[in-house]
Amino acid sequence: MRHLYRALTVLGSYRAQRVMGVATLAGLAATVVIGLFVVPPDATQGNVQRLMYVHVPVAWVTFLAFGVVFLASAAYLKTGRIQWDRVAAASAEIGVLFCALTIVLGSLWGRPVWGTWWTWDPRLTTTAVLLLIYVGYLSLRKVADSPARRAKWAAVVGIVGFIDVPIVHQSVVWWRSLHQQATVLRLGAPTVAGSMLATLLFAFVAFSLAYGYLMAVRMRVGRLEDRSAVPVSSRPAPRARRPRPADLPTSVASDSHA
Repeated sequence: MRHLYRALTVLGSYRAQRVMGVATLAGLAATVVIGLFVVPPDATQGNVQRLMYVHVPVAWVTFLAFGVVFLASAAYLKTGRIQWDRVAAASAEIGVLFCALTIVLGSLWGRPVWGTWWTWDPRLTTTAVLLLIYVGYLSLRKVADSPARRAKWAAVVGIVGFIDVPIVHQSVVWWRSLHQQATVLRLGAPTVAGSMLATLLFAFVAFSLAYGYLMAVRMRVGRLEDRSAVPVSSRPAPRARRPRPADLPTSVASDSHA
């Protein structure tokens, strides 16, 4: 966990952010080009299946972000170091964004395939619950009256809320669902064709880079917010220095030399 925080600190430098931003942009652009123009369409769903190269990696980043919230929250409760609370808060914000995108992209894919924008399918319902849990997590951070209490309450919610992540993933196995079964993150070999699988794995890397870039930017902004929030009275006063002869009035300086 210590190495994770150090990595985020290093990535928070301006130069590292620029490099990671360029790599993220290139990876996402390549994903779009390959997904739209290189790999063939699905034999059953046709071109609408191309949404998979965005929808599935976005869902992966959602799980990744909330997994980091879980680990950082546990680290905070164990060590009491506020740095872990900052990591959890930043990752939760990104996770909420990507979870909402997962639902929107799923609706765009479901409309032509299922004939409806939304249905109370187990996968969709548990994903909506996951979004509400972490929206509540962020809301809780706004109402706590002290930083220590805020961090402790949020850490508990960040750990308990993660229980829904494996439920979301296993929902298509445990209950009857319109959503297709897992094709990559599953026991056994993936059930996706070779070119489609390669494109999907490349998209996983590109969107993971996007998560790392957003985390680095948010952590840097968080540190700036913390510095600006420190009251002036609590900042250390500058050390007084002994006046030099050039700083003294002319008469005082001449007396000292005399």
